[in-house]
Amino acid sequence: MPTRPLASEPSTNHYTTLRRDSNQALGIAQFAIDFIGGTIGDPDPAVLKRTELFHTDSVFTGISAVALGCNAPNILRNEAVEDYRCEDAAKAAFCFGSEVPVVAEKAIVANSSAVREWDSNGTNFGFNPALGHTAGEFGHNDFYPVVVAACQQKGLDGATALRAMLCLDEIRGRLAEVFSLKTYKIDHVVHGAIGSAAVYGALMGATAEQIESAIGMVVAHYIPWRAIRAGKQLSDSKGASAAISTEAAIMAVKRSMRGFMGPRDIFRNPEAIFRFFEPTTSGDQRWTEMADAPFDLVLAHSGSDFAIMGMHFKLGLYEHQSAGAIQGAIDLIASNPQLLGNEMETVSSIKIVAYEPAYGIIGNPAKMDPKTRQSADHSMAYIIATLLRKAIELQAKAGKLPEGGGAHDELWKAVMLNAYDYKEDDSALFNPLTRRIMSLIHFEHGGAAYDEKYPDGIPTSMVITDAAGNEYDSGFVMYPAGHARNTTGDLADILDHKFRLFSSFAVDDRDAAVKQVSNLASKSAAEMKSLYNFPIKQVGGFE
Repeated sequence: MPTRPLASEPSTNHYTTLRRDSNQALGIAQFAIDFIGGTIGDPDPAVLKRTELFHTDSVFTGISAVALGCNAPNILRNEAVEDYRCEDAAKAAFCFGSEVPVVAEKAIVANSSAVREWDSNGTNFGFNPALGHTAGEFGHNDFYPVVVAACQQKGLDGATALRAMLCLDEIRGRLAEVFSLKTYKIDHVVHGAIGSAAVYGALMGATAEQIESAIGMVVAHYIPWRAIRAGKQLSDSKGASAAISTEAAIMAVKRSMRGFMGPRDIFRNPEAIFRFFEPTTSGDQRWTEMADAPFDLVLAHSGSDFAIMGMHFKLGLYEHQSAGAIQGAIDLIASNPQLLGNEMETVSSIKIVAYEPAYGIIGNPAKMDPKTRQSADHSMAYIIATLLRKAIELQAKAGKLPEGGGAHDELWKAVMLNAYDYKEDDSALFNPLTRRIMSLIHFEHGGAAYDEKYPDGIPTSMVITDAAGNEYDSGFVMYPAGHARNTTGDLADILDHKFRLFSSFAVDDRDAAVKQVSNLASKSAAEMKSLYNFPIKQVGGFE
């Protein structure tokens, strides 16, 4: 990653830097207008391709959640089509699988909730060591429905949509590099809501000042705390957090465009979250309104160094913190398939060592006995035990494990975790074999040797010990398949399998569904109108 210049205006070196002594909210607004409008910016084709892959990934995770009857996405979808119909084409957008025109923010909250429900779409890490921007905030590719809804309202084509999606991920991804919301127990979706306000406003023709006003309202009125993620068993609020915050962001843009004035210069506001938690002055001077923000914000507009190029694909349904352990488990059983014999009766222990925050988030004692899907997909023990159970069943049925691929890609595909692996019954969540394997798992914090390597990678190791005391060591895993810095796995091939697997839960014609979403840059405005109009099956089972 190249070293970037610090400037207060667009540079000639692929970046725009919004200095801490400037009005960054206004700067973000102008950047979104200029980038989406094509005044600045020439991203490499690989960047646009990766953006399209993340969008496709989000669609199939989303429509499968709707089809399988997940509670929050269907409540919000029904709310939209039953209570918020909109016959004015200039104001209407569409929910997944629906031809009913609805108010834009209601389509967005329903679709974003569906995208996020499985916790199976992309993840960013907030890590940019070239600039020393390593705040390490999480974030996810939950916000593409914002762009699609705006394009449906304004009659914009797929090429515009793709550029806007990239812009949204750039804004939220770079904010994640410079400000850690989780440190202050604030949910990471705030960065996405800011990006959503900027991009939706730019697509809808708002002025920079109107977008700045909307960003100010988002930060001043709608800050979600991580209370939604606390407790032994998680609720619908966890999965719907991005959606609800984004719904508020869209309403803020609409109000700004009608003349409502939100607080200005919110990043330098002494009582907004940024300077309040990270003061840039001390004592009586702390409350000086025009003091600096806590950070410079660097946004790419050209070339290949965009935030999205460092984001991680989840190759199945699992919390991203477990990806290193998944790769370790796959590597071990691929090389030592005998470990799976007799349903792992000859295995005495499975030791997983990882870093904070993985240990705290998916390894705490409350996650050793998950009783809901939302808790199970944040349980390291459950995730790894389920993967191993599936491998045992696969080997027993086929006589051997599939081979091939630099990251054991064929095995990744064969045991890919999906929604049915989290079903709250004896087939999955309370499966006796899964629970027995869970009892073998010991999760340890690796200390500084592991912590210092995150979020550059997902540092993890696994040792399986058999009854004779023989140890099988995965070695140190940093970049599992799906990680932006992984160079061994065939990402496109594994993702294609994931797209087809997840779409099969929702539609009868998987090939048609993949085609409908693919090649976004070539879509006409008319095709954008019907982009999400899949004939979704109503399978149910995850109400």
